[in-house]
Amino acid sequence: MTVEITGLLIAAVLIALFVIVTVVRAVRIVPQARARNVERLGRYHRTLQPGLNFVIPYIDRVYPAIDLREQVVSFRPQPVITEDNLVVEIDTVLYFQVTDPRSAAYEIASYLQAVEQLTVTTLRNVVGSMDLERTLTSRDSINSQLRGVLDDATGKWGLRVNRVEIKAIDPPKTIKDAMEKQMRAERDKRAAILTAEGQRQSQILTAEGDKQGAILRAEGERSAAILKAEGQSRAIDEVFQAVHRNDPDPKLLAYQYLQVLPQLAQGEGNTFWVIPGEVTAALQGVSRAFTEALPRSEAIREAADQSTESAARARRDAARAEEAAAEAVADAREPGGIPELMGRSQRAEQPVNGEGERPGAH
Repeated sequence: MTVEITGLLIAAVLIALFVIVTVVRAVRIVPQARARNVERLGRYHRTLQPGLNFVIPYIDRVYPAIDLREQVVSFRPQPVITEDNLVVEIDTVLYFQVTDPRSAAYEIASYLQAVEQLTVTTLRNVVGSMDLERTLTSRDSINSQLRGVLDDATGKWGLRVNRVEIKAIDPPKTIKDAMEKQMRAERDKRAAILTAEGQRQSQILTAEGDKQGAILRAEGERSAAILKAEGQSRAIDEVFQAVHRNDPDPKLLAYQYLQVLPQLAQGEGNTFWVIPGEVTAALQGVSRAFTEALPRSEAIREAADQSTESAARARRDAARAEEAAAEAVADAREPGGIPELMGRSQRAEQPVNGEGERPGAH
């Protein structure tokens, strides 16, 4: 009895486990943006959609989920030969999306490997018709051609290629060095051109500034000279009018003339200067002005009187000497005139007093 009960319990447990396993296998929950293919008795039956799905256990076979989101695959660098026989390493990135889970599972064994190999072959065909320089500068064109070829080829696999990007193009090291030298030379050239342009612009601006400064200085000097000339003209006019209003005499003008004379010799290089003839006239005028204006002392007046009397006496003696000489010549022409001439000479040698008479004469 006990053995039978034990057997029944084991059978019940087994049945319960079988039922639980069957129920679990019959219910399948698919996450969002996923899809699972179902085969019934080894043949494709349907594709499970996201959410709760029921299948027949032990009859339907459910395959692993296929991601329907856009996927990014980076392929390892591939050597590619350009048109000018240079080997470059090109690294690509592929953006694709599974649009048909049935085709992705049954039309191609491994769509990732197929896409990679198709990308490499297409890339070699496209880059093989370009030289290195065009390859480096035509990435957009290469991307467009790759995307067009891959999209057409992968359409039957249930894939859609959204974008193909070239991540890197690595030329050989020797080419890199040559390109670096070329770029360095180009940068040096541009730097030299920019430096020359800067210096040229600086010189132009400096010249323009000097020109404007010279013009402004010339205008300032012209205005200053005009104002100075106008000031001097007004000053001369005022002085001229003041002189004529006050009616100066020649004495004042001569004195002013003498005050200006020392200024003629104040220059550092004036080692020789000529006195004009007007200076002597001015000196004579000043001398007369001072001699006539100043009062004479008693001693000066006596000395002047004595000099006047001496001059008069000298003039009288000279006149008598001339008269005596004339008489002597007349007597010498007559006979016996020589003794008379000697006597007259002795008389002429006698001193004359202040009244013009000889001593002993009446």
